[in-house]
Amino acid sequence: MKSKIRYNNEPIEARVVSDFLPKPEDLILKEKKTRVTLTLTSKSLDFFKSVAKKHKASYQAMIRRLIDYYVINQ
Repeated sequence: MKSKIRYNNEPIEARVVSDFLPKPEDLILKEKKTRVTLTLTSKSLDFFKSVAKKHKASYQAMIRRLIDYYVINQ
């Protein structure tokens, strides 16, 4: 930086903003999960695995969210 920064004593207009963001621990979704055995067709499993790989996600989480979405929207 070649030019020197020059500060002056101008008044700063500022106000306090209330904290509106949630706490980090409130962002963690911890739902009780139950382990089940589910038999899928190879075609279905290949689909979920390929989409999950494309989005760098878990195929099991995708299937779980799909089922949750279905249950919520019934």
